[in-house]
Formats: sequence, C-alpha cells, structure tokens
Amino acid sequence: MKHWSTVAPLLAAALLGAAAVLPGSGILSLICSVALVGAVLAAVHHAEVVAHRVGEPLGTLVLALAITIIETSLIVSMMLAGGEDKAVLARDTVYATVMIICNGVIGLCILVGGIRHREQTFRIEGAGPAFAALVALATLVLVLPGFTVSAPGPSYSTAQLVFAGLCSLVLWAVFAFVQTVRHRDYFLPPGGGEESHLPPPSARAAWMSLGLLLVSLVGVVGLAKVLSPSIEAAVRSAGLPDAVIGIAIALLVLLPETVAAARAARADRLQTSMNLALGSALATIGLTIPAVVAASLLFHLPVVLGLQPKDLVLLVLTFLVGTVTLGSGRTSIMQGAVQLIVFAAFLFLSLVP
Repeated sequence: MKHWSTVAPLLAAALLGAAAVLPGSGILSLICSVALVGAVLAAVHHAEVVAHRVGEPLGTLVLALAITIIETSLIVSMMLAGGEDKAVLARDTVYATVMIICNGVIGLCILVGGIRHREQTFRIEGAGPAFAALVALATLVLVLPGFTVSAPGPSYSTAQLVFAGLCSLVLWAVFAFVQTVRHRDYFLPPGGGEESHLPPPSARAAWMSLGLLLVSLVGVVGLAKVLSPSIEAAVRSAGLPDAVIGIAIALLVLLPETVAAARAARADRLQTSMNLALGSALATIGLTIPAVVAASLLFHLPVVLGLQPKDLVLLVLTFLVGTVTLGSGRTSIMQGAVQLIVFAAFLFLSLVP
C-alpha cells in the first residue's frame, strides 16, 4: 500500500494499452473502471505534491492545465472519429464542464468547508476578475452563436469562429499571467504568505510526482475514452438525450480536480479550491475552443456552439448565483447549498429535458 500512488498510474497505463488491442468485454470494462478510480486518486496525490513544492497559485495551475490539455485532446480525437455526428460534442462538454465546476465543484467545496469550519474566506481580488473572464468567455462561445446571423442555426461563421478562438486563447493567457506573475498575491490565502501545512517535498520527489501526474491523467482520460462507448450505449438504451454523453465525459475527466478541491476546502484552504475551480473553468474554454477551431478548419469539421434556450437560462442562473457567492469573499453552507441545488437542476433537466 505504501507505493499505491506509483502503481496505480502505471496499472492504468497498462490497462489502456491492453484495451487498445483486446476486444471489449464486461470484465475488461469493470477492471478499467476500477483502474480509473485508482488513477484519479493517484492524480490528486501527485498534484498535491507538485503544488506543495512550487507553491500557490502555480501548483493549482499545474493540475488544471494538465487535465485541460488532455481533455481537449480527447474531445478533438472524438470529433475526428465521429465527424458530423460529433458537431455538438465540444459545446456539450464545455457547457457541462462550466456547470459542473461553477455549481458542483464550488458548491461542494463551500458546503464541505462550511460544515467543518462554519465560515471560510478567499481573496475576492483574484476570484472576481477570474469569474468576470469566465462570464465573458462563456457568453462569447456558448451564448452569442445563437443570436448571430452570418451562419444558419446556433453556429458561427468561419471568421466568427476564428475570432472566438483567438479571444478565448488571449484572455486565458492574460489570466495565467496575472495569476502567476503580475498579481500572484491575489491568489494567495487571505492574510498573505504561502500555505504551509507540511514540509515541502524535495525537488526529486516533485519531479517524480509531476511525471506520475501526467501518466495518471493520460490514464484517466484514456480509460474514460475506452469506457465512453459503453456510456454512449447505456445512454441511448435508456432513451436519454445525447447531451448526457458530454456530461458523463466531463464528470469523469473532472474527478481529480473535484477531489483535490474538496480536500483543500475540508483542510480550510478554500483559496486553493477557488484557484483550482475557476482556473480549470477558464482553461477549459481558453484552450479547448482554440483547439476545436483549429481542428474544424484543418479537417473541415462542423462545429455547433450555441446553447439551447433551457441551457441558456441555467447558464444565466449560474452566473447570477456565482456573482453573489463570490462577491463578499466569505462563504457559509447556505451558498454551497444554493449552488448544489442549481447543479442538481442542471443534471435533472439534462436527463428530463
């Protein structure tokens, strides 16, 4: 058990290779599911080691950036394999990711932290601008395509698509610069200074954890892709909407971030949770959309980004609630409960539209 965090990523990678050459079966799917959970826990462990070595907020950026890059690769590869049938996959996955993070992850962190510590604080100087950037990007990418007239349906024309991709990338790059260089203190815990709850690991241990973190994330996303046909078959056999597939993929890929953020909140490090959640949501749009735009232009793939009216209402509700939650820099279980109810509505109305 001492070396489980080393064995789990390697086992997940080995099973990923086995799944690529062996025919699918119920037993293999079950083993892959168990390995997926192990890889998630290992990813969280190694991300915390790296984060503790490099300090906040760069540590949370490591996990958010690594997962987003691999998630983007998963979306693009599925788009290439599915062609026109996957035209809405990027929209569904990005929308699901924003809803899961802004309502599910942040709500869970606030509730867990509030139950254990009554009230918690974070820096509004960092969370406020990050949330404003998220609102702007989500509106540009997911809302406006339904109102433009240059292309039929809730889609952008080629020029509009390129503009949206460039804006997403530029705004994310500015946020990363502000978070890690220009205003790094905005993302440190209230009171100033670094969070120090254990002695920092050695450089050698941090580099090993970084390598195992990448292996773990490849295992998580790869096994999620292996299990996605079973998920798609189950969704369709149950008569559920296709959007549920994007939600399932987002839930699987976001497991490491969710566990890490919840553990940080429980340890009274809500600032770390906020850094991880908001940074991940911004990276999801800021990196995924430019990659999807590039794939669409290179391989002539159709892309539909505009949300349906029901989803637009839920997105607006999410931003209104988020503005109140992040407006004071203090949280209690009430804010967490409200956001989790919005998250429950999102899940329920996705299953029963």
